[in-house]
Amino acid sequence: MQRATAYLAPGHTHSPTDQISLVADERRLRRKLLHTIGGNGVLVDFPQTLTLEHCGALLLENTEIVEIIAAPELLYQIEAQDGASLVQLAWHIGNRHTAAQLEGGRILIKRDHVLKTMLQGLGARIADITEPFFPVHGAYHAHGETAHALSAK
Repeated sequence: MQRATAYLAPGHTHSPTDQISLVADERRLRRKLLHTIGGNGVLVDFPQTLTLEHCGALLLENTEIVEIIAAPELLYQIEAQDGASLVQLAWHIGNRHTAAQLEGGRILIKRDHVLKTMLQGLGARIADITEPFFPVHGAYHAHGETAHALSAK
């Protein structure tokens, strides 16, 4: 098992020797034992919680680089008849403190049959999809952290 000594944001120029595939909830961490696709253990023990971004990487104590890959998740793709309706659906999703990925013409959320029924009742078109999930982080997500991965952009 190797220890991660640093997080490298996406756009780094290092060549990875292995990869770790994580769903959105698993990419937010401070201390955890992770397992690479190659079967190796990597201990993450950073001073503060951070979000490991897709195509970011961990620098290991032996100088190897392990790339972070966003794993596919079971999601709902939510669409509406127009932009105003989509904004209203986003409001209802946010009002339930549900993690959501917001894009131009769609919203993605983790599958939840109760939310699906509510959204369909509000006129949403919903499709089951499987793809990596990149939810928007809230305004207070960093909780005052100065070394947060999201602020490194």
